[in-house]
Amino acid sequence: MGRDDITSIPGGDQGAECALWTLIVEPPQLKRQTPLTPTGEAAVRKWKQQNQEAEHETTLLFPHPLLGSQGQFPLTQNVTVIEGGTAILTCRVDHNDNTSLQWSNPAQQTLYFDDKKALRDNRIELVRASWHELSISVSDVSLSDEGQYTCSLFTMPVKTSKAYLTVLGVPEKPQISGFSSPVMEGDLMQLTCKTSGSKPAADLRWFKDDKEIKDVKYLKEEDANRKTFTVSSTLDFRVDRSDDGVAIVCRVDHESLNATPQVAMQVLEIHYTPSVKIIPSTPFPQEGQPLILTCESKGKPLPEPVLWTKDGGELPDPDRMVVSGRELNILFLNKTDNGTYRCEATNTIGQSSAEYVLIVHDVPNTLLSTTLIPSLTTATATTSVAITTSPTTSAASSSTRDPNALAGQTGPDHALIGGIVAVVVFVTLCSIFLLGRYLARHKGTYLTNEAKGAEDAPDADTAIINAEGSQVNAEEKKEYFI
Repeated sequence: MGRDDITSIPGGDQGAECALWTLIVEPPQLKRQTPLTPTGEAAVRKWKQQNQEAEHETTLLFPHPLLGSQGQFPLTQNVTVIEGGTAILTCRVDHNDNTSLQWSNPAQQTLYFDDKKALRDNRIELVRASWHELSISVSDVSLSDEGQYTCSLFTMPVKTSKAYLTVLGVPEKPQISGFSSPVMEGDLMQLTCKTSGSKPAADLRWFKDDKEIKDVKYLKEEDANRKTFTVSSTLDFRVDRSDDGVAIVCRVDHESLNATPQVAMQVLEIHYTPSVKIIPSTPFPQEGQPLILTCESKGKPLPEPVLWTKDGGELPDPDRMVVSGRELNILFLNKTDNGTYRCEATNTIGQSSAEYVLIVHDVPNTLLSTTLIPSLTTATATTSVAITTSPTTSAASSSTRDPNALAGQTGPDHALIGGIVAVVVFVTLCSIFLLGRYLARHKGTYLTNEAKGAEDAPDADTAIINAEGSQVNAEEKKEYFI
């Protein structure tokens, strides 16, 4: 029967006045639930226009307004109920001259005739029965209860009004599949969320740390009962270490759930190689002071105890360099501690390391004294120079330069030190030169005189005897050496 069908129905005995009845189609989910009391043909057209999107039909009979009849007609409302809930079906009559009312189900089985129960169904109960109203309740509603229910007013002719009972199928609690623990960093993960039994089909939404994920796949399938639906949604993404411990939530939105949607949650467990970082206790290590190097390592599974090395080998001074857990404690620093310290962390996934280049700086305000070599006499010349060092930033925790090279070390001004050394060397050379001149002037003189008067001697013996320097005259001139 169409929405615009108009039917003329005779009433009463012979000679009695005939009334014209108008048939109007009512939608299953009528937005306006006010009683129909039309005052003219325009009111009828307006009411029909407001409800032109009906999907189901309910027959409602009332006197044609043009005839001015004040006849009787029943009024009903469509009902929507959640599966397992209770539906209340109400039929009202504004003007009733003690005419009986009846409710019947979609199979046209009488449920109640006035206050008398006609169908043996413990779920159906009488709520109210009077000449102006007949209300019944249907508890524990199932999907099979859905359909058109008819309220009949037994006038001549019989007038009926139909109410459509809509039963909402409640979706089951969603389930997330596809997760296998643990997942390695960089792997592609595919999670599927599935729920069944919804009517109409439910909507699935994904959230990661309360932020909705839009790029998902959605699939809807009709269940075997051809009334409810099974809905699934698939989420694909590549994991990294920041996803470890993150909660992935699948939420089911459905009108039967009101303000409490059903959710399923999966907490991710991601395994990844350690990350290592060395943190020094002071940014400017100085000679004589203690130093603590902390090896901060993170990984899943948790890395094993860390390994400390210096310049690629074992720690050179175990008594002064103490390892406690993840810390390397150097009790007091000296210049021999300069070098590259490595911290290495390992777990079942792999290993990682970090390096720290240690440069021990001089203590500020150090006094350097230089004593000159005695020169000329027993006098001693001493030159004292005060050198002040200024602190700079410490070595970086990771460097590729030669750990034994002190090129990066900051300390006294090298130009000043070079000038002082040049002055000391110059003074020393001058002292040595003057000392040499002094010794050359004061050393003893040794002369060798050739014997005189032996030129005409016939032989050597005679020359020796007659010579002026012979022993004959030795007493006259003697030279003593001390």
